[in-house]
Amino acid sequence: MDFSLNEEQIAWQMKARKFADEEIRPISLKRDAIADPAQTIDWELIKKGSKLGFRTAVVSQERGGHGIDYVTQALVMTEMAKADSAASKTFSQCWKWSHLIAAACTDEQRERFLPRFLEDDTFVLGSGQTEANSGSDNRLPPAGDLKAGVRLRAERDGDDWVLNGEKQFIANGNIAKLFFLLVRTDFSVPFTDGTTMLLVPEDTPGFSRGKVYNKSGWRFYQNGEMVFENARVPVANQIGETDGALRRGDGDSSGDMFGDLELAANGLGICDAACEQALTFARAHMSGGQPLADQQLIRLKIGRMNMLTEALRSYVMRVAWEHDQKMHTTNAGLAMNLSTDTLREVTDLNMDIHDYAGGPMDRGADKLARDAFIWCHLAGDSVQRLKVAGRIVR
Repeated sequence: MDFSLNEEQIAWQMKARKFADEEIRPISLKRDAIADPAQTIDWELIKKGSKLGFRTAVVSQERGGHGIDYVTQALVMTEMAKADSAASKTFSQCWKWSHLIAAACTDEQRERFLPRFLEDDTFVLGSGQTEANSGSDNRLPPAGDLKAGVRLRAERDGDDWVLNGEKQFIANGNIAKLFFLLVRTDFSVPFTDGTTMLLVPEDTPGFSRGKVYNKSGWRFYQNGEMVFENARVPVANQIGETDGALRRGDGDSSGDMFGDLELAANGLGICDAACEQALTFARAHMSGGQPLADQQLIRLKIGRMNMLTEALRSYVMRVAWEHDQKMHTTNAGLAMNLSTDTLREVTDLNMDIHDYAGGPMDRGADKLARDAFIWCHLAGDSVQRLKVAGRIVR
C-alpha cells in the first residue's frame, strides 16, 4: 500500500499546521478559561480560518468551495485539533452539513443558501437532532418503539410547517445561521419512518435560542438549546420527502460517512498534543534528583502513548482512504471507538507524567484530558457504537 501524500494534501496539511501554530494555539488556554460559555468562541479566529478556506473546504470547486478529499480533511482536522480540539470541531462542523446544501438541496434552495454560506466568514452551520428525551436512540433506535427518537413536532399548515418543542445540546445552537433540523411529522410510526428534515434559518419566526451549556471540555465549541413555539418554516425549506429524512434510498451518504471519521481524526490531534506535551515536560523536569526523561517508568509511559497514537493514526488514515474510494465498511465507527479508548489512556498518561514533578497540574495537560472526556458521549456511548458495528455479523 502507498501511504504517501500528494502535493495538494501536503499543502493543506502545512497550511493547517501554520494556522494552528500561529492563530489557534496562542489563544487556546485563554478561551478555555473564560467563565461564560457563550463568550469562549473567538470570531476573529473563525474569520481568519474562513478566509484560508477552512470553513468552506468540502464544498465542491464547481460550487465555489475547495472540494478537498477525505484524506485531506483528516489531515486538516488533526493539525488543528493538536492546537485546540474544539476550534477544529467548530470548522469541521460546517463540513458535515455544507455538503448537504450542494448534494441534497434543490436548485432553488442552493441558490438561497449556498452563496450566503460561501460569502459570509461568520456563517457557521448546525443541526438539530438531540432532545431531552432523544439522544442515543437516534443512532440506534429500539425497533418498533413509537416513543423513541425525535419528538419535536411539526404539523403542516398550508405552505408552512409549524414547529413546537425543543432541541438540546445542539452544536453551534447559539451561533449558527442555518440549521438542518430533524422534526417528527408522523407519530403513528417509528421515528425512522416519520421524520422530516428542514432547513431552518436563524431568523425563523417562533424560533429562539435558549441557554448555552457550560461544559468541562470543548469550551470553545458552542452547544446550545433551541426553542420552537409555533415556529413557521416554509415547506420550500424541506429537504427530500415528507417522513423520509431517515430512509432516503437515493440521498447522499457522505454525511454519515464523515461523522465518525471527523471525531476520530480530531481525537488523533489531541493524542499528538499529549505526546508532545509529555516529551517536552519529561525533558525539562526532574524527580528524585534525576531527569524524568531518564527514568524507566516515564519512558515506558511515553512509549505507550506514542504506540497508541500511531495505531490510531493508521486506522484514521485508512478510513479516510476508504471513504475516498467510496468503500462503505464498519471501520469508521470502529475507528471512532478506538479513538475514545486511546484518547482517555493517552491523556491520562500525560497527566501522570506531569504529576511526577509535583505541584499544580499543568493547565494544558488538564485541558487535553477534559476535552478527551467528551468522546465518551459523542454519537452515543462506546457500548452503543460497538452495537452498531456489531451489525458486521449479520
